Formats: sequence, structure tokens, C-alpha cells
Amino acid sequence: MQEQKAGRYHGILFMALFACASCFIGEWQVLKALSISPLIIGIVLGMAYANSLRNHLPATWGPGIKFCSKSILRLGIILYGFRLTFQDVVAVGLPGIVIDCIIVAVTILGGVMVGKWLKMDSDIALLTSIGSGICGAAAVLGAEATIKTQPYKTAVAVATVVIFGTLSMFLYPIGYRAGIIDLTPDQMGIFSGATLHEVAHAVGAGNAMGDEIANVAIITKMIRVMLLVPVLLILGWWAAASARKRLKTANAGECDAADGTTKTGKGKVQVPWFAFGFLLVIGFNSLDLLPAPVVGWINDFDTFLLTMAMAALGAETSFDKFKQAGAKPFVLATILYVWLLFGGYLLTKLLTPVLA
Repeated sequence: MQEQKAGRYHGILFMALFACASCFIGEWQVLKALSISPLIIGIVLGMAYANSLRNHLPATWGPGIKFCSKSILRLGIILYGFRLTFQDVVAVGLPGIVIDCIIVAVTILGGVMVGKWLKMDSDIALLTSIGSGICGAAAVLGAEATIKTQPYKTAVAVATVVIFGTLSMFLYPIGYRAGIIDLTPDQMGIFSGATLHEVAHAVGAGNAMGDEIANVAIITKMIRVMLLVPVLLILGWWAAASARKRLKTANAGECDAADGTTKTGKGKVQVPWFAFGFLLVIGFNSLDLLPAPVVGWINDFDTFLLTMAMAALGAETSFDKFKQAGAKPFVLATILYVWLLFGGYLLTKLLTPVLA
């Protein structure tokens, strides 16, 4: 018993070491210029470990690594609320809110439908759609914590977000400067915030186009992040409905031969309580009770926790699983990317004059 507890702590400390390394590497100027966050570095390092040294470490460390990918992840999502305030919503106005809601709803629902059409894994399709529609890796992590899917599916979804989000971060400033994207500064800010995948991508692209665009882009992006809460609640209800449906065709508690997981069979709504914690933290942060340096420290600590979670998820992902997923997740991500580019542009161009 004592050995198991020690092994658990060793696993947690091991992931903390990965997070430290990721945060250190994330300070390199070349990666900062590309807006590559420590979260992305963490999952890459975790995957490198999973496909090289994983079999050489004690099995007793496994529970600690799993703790990081579950409990630490939920705490990280809750503390993510310190990056937001409800005043941000008021600042961007009705156009940003409406366009964000349309983008999130169409991207997620459309992505799930396209995933069915492509006959791909439903969990990967859902995670990819949520990552593209809301806030990249953080949204994928939140969804993973709600539907409790296999780690490699999370890694595949995160990979699509990184590729297309980074591409957009360079294309948007080029297109705007060249006059290809014919939008006013306010419209360009809304378009960037409503369609770029990661918060880091919105910051990077916005700063490349000027402070006026950057401010609107970041606020619009943060509104999308807030929409993670209702999405997770709906996801919890959907997961429960799916469980009840499975009960009609399988006995409760049977082990699913396809993925090795055990179905509880109860079909109860799995309420993602951490989503409410996330919302409460936003409300508290909106009161402006803490000094800015303290909030900054909390955000740095939160980044560290989320990096630990990403490293843990990567540590449970083998390249064989990527091969198993095939090219379909990237086909889906490409389709969603085209929608975000052209659909987002048209929505911004047509709706902002009407709603302003």
C-alpha cells in the first residue's frame, strides 16, 4: 500500500518535471514567435516519452500520471476562469457575442455530422469539433474530462488544432495587410477572435495587425472560451443519453471489447462540476478583488497545471494510435477550417453592420 502511494506521488512529480521542462522550452524566442504554448510542448514531450521510455519506468507510477490527466486537468480548467471577466463580454458588444455563438454551434454540430459522414470515430470527431469551435487544446481537455474518452483521441484532436490554428495565425495578418481580407479593424478583430483556434493564436495574429485589432480579437476569443460551460453541460447530458441507449443493447457493467472500458450502465447525467467552478471563478475575477500581480501568478500556475495534464495525456498516447485514427480527423479539421475562414468572414461582414 505504501509502495503504491509512493509510486503515485512519483508519477505526479514526473509529470511536474515534464511541465517544468515544457515551460522552460516555451520561453525560447523562436517558439514564442510562433505562439507555441507550453501546453502544446507538454503533450509533445509526453508523447515522446510514451513512445520511447514508458516501458522502462515502474508500473506503480501509472496512477500518478492518470491523476494528472484527470484531477489536475479539472483544477486547471477551473483556474482558467481567472483569465476572463464578464466585463469583457460587455466590451465587445452584441456583434461579437452573436457571431461567437453561431460559430461555436455550427462548428460543433457540423463537425459531428461531417464525422458521421466520414464514418470516423465519434469521440475524435466531437473533440476535434469542440477544439476548432471554442478554444483549442483547453476546450479539448474540458470535453475529454466530461466524456472520459481514451487519451490518444485527445492527442489527435489537439494535433489538428495546433496545425490549423498556427497556419491561421500567419495567414490572417498577411491577408489583412494585403487587402485580401476586406474588413474594418473592429470587424477584423471580431473575425480573428471568432475563428482562430487557440487564445495564443488570437494574441499572436492580433498583435501582428495592431493593438486595436488585438484588443477586440482577444475579448471576442474569451467570449468563445466562456461558451465552454454550456457546451460541457450539454455534453454531459448527451453522454448520459448515449449511455442509456447502450443499455438497450448491452448488459450493465459489461466490458466494452472495443476500447477496454467498463460501462456503468446507469445512464445518469455526468454533470461537469468543474465547468461551474470555471464560471464561479470568472464571476469572482469580475469583481476585481485581487491585485493584478496575484492574478498573473494564478494564471502562470494554471498554465503549469494544464501543461502537466497535457504531458500526462501525451504519456498515454502511442504513435500506433495515430495510425489507427488514420487521416480522417485531419480531413474533418480541414473542412472545419474552410468553414471558419469563409463562414466566419461572411458572418462578420454581413452581421456586424446590422448588429452594431
